[in-house]
Amino acid sequence: MGKVYVFDHPLIQHKLSLMRDKNTGAKEFRELLEEISMLMVYEVTRDLSTEEAEVETPICTTKTHVLSGKKIGIVPILRAGLGMVDGVLNLIPAAKVGHIGLYRDPETLNPVEYYCKLPDDSQNRELLVLDPMLATGGSASAAITFLKQRGCHNIRLVNLIAAPEGIARVQKDHPDVNIYVAACDEKLNEHGYIVPGLGDAGDRLFGTK
Repeated sequence: MGKVYVFDHPLIQHKLSLMRDKNTGAKEFRELLEEISMLMVYEVTRDLSTEEAEVETPICTTKTHVLSGKKIGIVPILRAGLGMVDGVLNLIPAAKVGHIGLYRDPETLNPVEYYCKLPDDSQNRELLVLDPMLATGGSASAAITFLKQRGCHNIRLVNLIAAPEGIARVQKDHPDVNIYVAACDEKLNEHGYIVPGLGDAGDRLFGTK
């Protein structure tokens, strides 16, 4: 079973509180999401492998450690996941970025892929799937499934806020995927929104509501 990591760092919690506030405008919302994403990816990548390297400082030659192993790929789920990309790239500028777009079939209510563009070597990368909200878990689970169908198996899911229902869905469908969140909220309401949540992240991010 994949693990769930909840980041309780004071800076993350403070910025998340500002994002929850209904009076926070789109500009500040975008900036806060980018900042929190950067703080989160610092923790998400804590267990990346390193190897010893030799560096010559102005004083002498010394042994240091640099990243080794699999390279990083970022896969935001459109559209709200786009708001997390720059924060991750600030710390991992060499990461390659793919995109997955999903919509919900009005009859079956199942997620349907309408766009997917991944780096050519995505099968060999450690992929961070980004989406601010993990509500029912349907979109996140489907996105991970689509990635696995394309040969990607080193996947981590990174969300700002999660509902217990969404976590349970991803863990059931993908027990090999770890989930990283800034907060695990109370529940979903009858409309599928996270409570207390922060509303529709995409609308608040792009000012479309």
